[in-house]
Amino acid sequence: MTSGTPSVSFEFFPPKTEKMEQSLWQAIQRLSPLGPSFVSVTYGAGGSTRERTHNTVTRIQKETGIPAAAHFTCVGATREEIDAIARTYWDAGIRHLVALRGDPPETEGGVGGRYVPHPGGYAYAADLVAGMKKVADFEISVAAYPESHPEAPSAQFDLDNLKRKVDAGATRAITQFFFDNDAYFRFLDRCAAAGITVPIVPGILPITNFARAVEFAGKCGAAMPKRFAETFEGLDADPETRQLVAATMAAEQCQALQAQGIKDFHFYTLNRSELTVAICRMLGVKAKQPAVS
Repeated sequence: MTSGTPSVSFEFFPPKTEKMEQSLWQAIQRLSPLGPSFVSVTYGAGGSTRERTHNTVTRIQKETGIPAAAHFTCVGATREEIDAIARTYWDAGIRHLVALRGDPPETEGGVGGRYVPHPGGYAYAADLVAGMKKVADFEISVAAYPESHPEAPSAQFDLDNLKRKVDAGATRAITQFFFDNDAYFRFLDRCAAAGITVPIVPGILPITNFARAVEFAGKCGAAMPKRFAETFEGLDADPETRQLVAATMAAEQCQALQAQGIKDFHFYTLNRSELTVAICRMLGVKAKQPAVS
């Protein structure tokens, strides 16, 4: 990697249908030549796609050689069950986990519903991190919230929770997506003051669909700048212009972060590649090998 070129990583979600699987692998084939430091694969509330996540993670690592990370949550399983799943990942050569508290399944309140720890399970993400470090010497990423987790009673409580996760053994924090860089830098200052020294990688969401982005932002408490609404207004029926605008705005956000010394970026791809490829190109991240056709 040349000096000044940022390190990038990508998040995918496991496919539910054959068509979605084709779309996912097309995205992976376009993005893998960019040489990401790792890619991560999510799963649904309550671990509802745990098996598909496992299959996707292991296939990515086997077929692309890119380090793959599996999302892990506290929801829907005992400690023994979660430990056993972690061991299957380790045995499959997966060395990186993204440890999250997780959301309850729809039958128990759905996304945004009240979280209740599973009896006999890991109660919160910090407990999960500590447990996974006992299973094996995993690299562990955790979530961070520049604008605070929507369920946190206060910003200080949320920061203290991040500190607990780091103290338990987390090696990196990846932020919820944000559109206000000032909020991210204020958060970095607060983390430094709290003695949190692990990398806090900004999570970037390229806006493929503005209405959907607004919905996501509302659920996670991310502020949506007024100028975004004004810029995307009237572009619903003009996908080509919308793509250009979305790539430009996300690249400008990343370039502004880069200008302040940020060197790592994690992209929420939504299993699409075109915007992320364009943004990476504008950041100076180019394919290290030809894309697979």
